[in-house]
Amino acid sequence: MNEEEKSEVNETEVNEAEVNEESEANESEAAESEQQTEDGAAEENEDNKIAEELKAVKDQLLRTMAEYDNFRKRSQREKDALRADIITNVTSKFLPVMDNLERALAAECSDENYKSGVKMIFDSFCETLKSLGVEEIKSDGETFSPNYHQAVQKVPGGESGKIVQTFAKGYKIGDKVIRFAIVAVAE
Repeated sequence: MNEEEKSEVNETEVNEAEVNEESEANESEAAESEQQTEDGAAEENEDNKIAEELKAVKDQLLRTMAEYDNFRKRSQREKDALRADIITNVTSKFLPVMDNLERALAAECSDENYKSGVKMIFDSFCETLKSLGVEEIKSDGETFSPNYHQAVQKVPGGESGKIVQTFAKGYKIGDKVIRFAIVAVAE
């Protein structure tokens, strides 16, 4: 072989080597491109999964907040109802004492200092009840209402259905009756 032939063989080998390198590079680029596509799809899939989890957590948080708010409101209503029940129970135990103080004020007494002392105690008692939200049920001259009054006697004469006499005062807290007013009603 002469030098020209050797040079041609070397060029052919070089060309084949270049072609092999190019084809390996193309294959490598294609593999990288496929890997990037797979990575991109995996990242997109992972992003979707994270977004769904975030949405679920937000939904759960909103539900928990609403549940807590409902619990807080329910607890406050129960607390208010319990407070009214407690005041009702305690006040109902003291109402006979209040009645006795009223009777003591109505009785004749020669000692004005004694009577003024009883009046001060009675007034203090009334102020305490008022501060607790306890109100006296109006009776005399009012129209009879079975929601607030208990009729124990019918009296002839007067306007029918009107209260003519109160035997015991009634008390309420809000719309809740602590003790019905015991009254006589005109026929």
